[in-house]
Amino acid sequence: MASKYAGLKGDFSVAIQAFADQAKEAIEASCREIIIKVGDSLITMSPVGDPDLWEVNKTSAQYNQAVADHNAALRKGGRLSPGEALKDGMDIVAPAGYVGGRFRNNWMFGIGSPDDSTTEEVDSSGNKSRARISEGVIEFQAGEVAYITNSLPYAIPLEFGHSTQAPNGMVRVTVARFQQIVLDTIEKHKV
Repeated sequence: MASKYAGLKGDFSVAIQAFADQAKEAIEASCREIIIKVGDSLITMSPVGDPDLWEVNKTSAQYNQAVADHNAALRKGGRLSPGEALKDGMDIVAPAGYVGGRFRNNWMFGIGSPDDSTTEEVDSSGNKSRARISEGVIEFQAGEVAYITNSLPYAIPLEFGHSTQAPNGMVRVTVARFQQIVLDTIEKHKV
């Protein structure tokens, strides 16, 4: 006599496999997004050279501000016509043709090992570094090790307070925020 349950299976293998597949996709998407957010944090916080802020130019900047303030006071007192100014000031020192943004453009991405290459190219927006990370993370799979590095010789001094634009560094601040980046991303991709 045939059982009325013949041909039916009492296991959850199909449901478990579907869940596992969905969870794997969520993990992969979360890992990639976390890497991109970490990279964006590093890039955004990276200082862009501004000769006006350099220690060597501090006296020049202070003197030039004092001249500007003096000109404003003379104008206010009626002793200097609008548009006129005392022609005094100190030059800001910077290499000829200097443009900031090389450090911000030197964030590199590697899977399995650090990419210690550098580029001479300047990009103060950081978009080229963002593109390198976004393109590289496509190949990343959960379980692998991803590296975001900046191998310029002044990266370590910048990380440890050399720049007034990033006195607490970039990496240390991002590490402090890492757990929140992870939690926010996991919440977005939860199964």
